[in-house]
Amino acid sequence: MSPTPGPSCRITAVDTYDIRFPTSRELDGSDAMNPDPDYSAAYVVLRTDGEDEPEGHGFTFTIGRGNDVQVAAIHALRHHVVGRSVDEVCADPGAVYRDLIGDSQLRWLGPEKGVMHMAIGAVVNAVWDLAAKRADKPLWRLLAEADPEWLVAQIDFRYLTDALTPQEALEILRRGRAGSEQRTARLLERGYPGYTTSAGWLGYSDEKLTRLAAQAVADGFTQIKLKVGADLDDDVRRCRVARSVIGPGVRMAIDANQRWGVDEAIRWTQALAEFDPYWIEEPTSPDDVLGHAAIRTAVQPVKVATGEHVQNRIVFKQLLQAGALDVLQIDAARVGGVNENLAILLLAAKFGVPVCPHAGGVGLCELVQHLSMFDYVAVSGTTEDRVIEYVDHLHDHFLDPVVIHEGHYTAPAAPGFSAAMRPESIARYTFPGGTFWAADLDEKKEGRAA
Repeated sequence: MSPTPGPSCRITAVDTYDIRFPTSRELDGSDAMNPDPDYSAAYVVLRTDGEDEPEGHGFTFTIGRGNDVQVAAIHALRHHVVGRSVDEVCADPGAVYRDLIGDSQLRWLGPEKGVMHMAIGAVVNAVWDLAAKRADKPLWRLLAEADPEWLVAQIDFRYLTDALTPQEALEILRRGRAGSEQRTARLLERGYPGYTTSAGWLGYSDEKLTRLAAQAVADGFTQIKLKVGADLDDDVRRCRVARSVIGPGVRMAIDANQRWGVDEAIRWTQALAEFDPYWIEEPTSPDDVLGHAAIRTAVQPVKVATGEHVQNRIVFKQLLQAGALDVLQIDAARVGGVNENLAILLLAAKFGVPVCPHAGGVGLCELVQHLSMFDYVAVSGTTEDRVIEYVDHLHDHFLDPVVIHEGHYTAPAAPGFSAAMRPESIARYTFPGGTFWAADLDEKKEGRAA
């Protein structure tokens, strides 16, 4: 069933915020390509004129400078949203998605890629947050219980039908209904398996790596991930340290964050093969489909994973068609929101490739858990070889933060997409005028004056 419309009202405002957290100061999030990220959110709130109506919250993730550009891109979309009936957008989020990607003048900046496409994803995700709140369901449950025909109608199949037709998508979703109630019960009981990157940031000392890797195993995680790619000798040492701590029974993935060319990726991965890495993530440019295919052939049995920077469903289609990846990594805030991620999940199901989402940034764990849980309940029907990335920071800024128990994501129960940030966090970390950044600027001025 599609969401049940509530009392008639309209969207009156699309408010935007440039929110940044100073994570670079502790090297949280550091990797070979991004040594000093300040985890940030270009944040959007859909306001309505309905009494006691919920708001729609969404965002896209950046790592600092340029977040203002992303906010401006979201603001450029507001005229497509303000004034629309809330009933209508909640009954058919796909209509908003189609209007946003169909703006020809803004589309010219892509098409369907880059800053504008990420902005579209933020607005579309805010619409889904609003729809789920009005339906009084967490988003994963709204999607899992939705009519398959309605879900298929949310997807743009342009450029996809050579790999996935609407009829094939419908058949996948219809098959997914068998046993869905039992899987929902299992999900509520056990949660969805996760893995942690919290131990493996490139800037961490060996002591910190050792401590956090041991803690991850004690916390019930059966997979960790290490950042690699800056210096091979350092990577050999760090992989040896990590493997000695976690033992042979815990999977260890490695992530190069696009650092290498194809030949270098093959050589470097082979040099680390003695530590039994489960996958090599983003070994080269996310746009290089044939490069990924060549790397995959050369580094087996190490798996190839990618997706957090793949810009749209069309590139994912080609990666699957070319046999270029073993693990597909969706990102809740990189492509055009829930609608496009539905297409990518169904493509992965058609090709039999497991989905293990990227969730390394502010709020991404909160969002992507819903997509994986929907996939388990209503699409793939399994969690075998499927895990959601987990990073243990910044969750306290959200009203409905993720809950991890024994290495598993607890299924969200609150209505919505878990995207709403705490008002006090918005007030403190909005750049540059929030209380944290204003005080930080004052301290720097005082330091220069002294």
